[in-house]
Amino acid sequence: MLSGMKTLADMTERIVAFRDAREWKQFHTQKDMALSLALEAAEVLEVFQWKTTEQIESQLPALRESLGKELSDVLYWVLLMAHDAGIDISAAFARKMNENESKYPVDLAKGSNKKYSDL
Repeated sequence: MLSGMKTLADMTERIVAFRDAREWKQFHTQKDMALSLALEAAEVLEVFQWKTTEQIESQLPALRESLGKELSDVLYWVLLMAHDAGIDISAAFARKMNENESKYPVDLAKGSNKKYSDL
């Protein structure tokens, strides 16, 4: 089954089937899904909590499993929220990347950590 999940649409289909088989849609308001997304994002932070940059870099191979799980939980909620809100997340992502590329042109942003309004 894992090899069949190559696209966001495949992943979304599996997520919706998982949710619907358990009759959880009744609990999945946009607000509650947003809360769940934020909580899962906080769990991504927990992977790195109390570690120095050097510790993270040296421990990354060992952290990959837990980081992968937490990032997958974040993706789960992103895809489910987008599905239920009728958002084509691939198209929304493409539009946002176009916007980012306009706000951060390479010639001004390369090597800089400044916000677009300060470039």
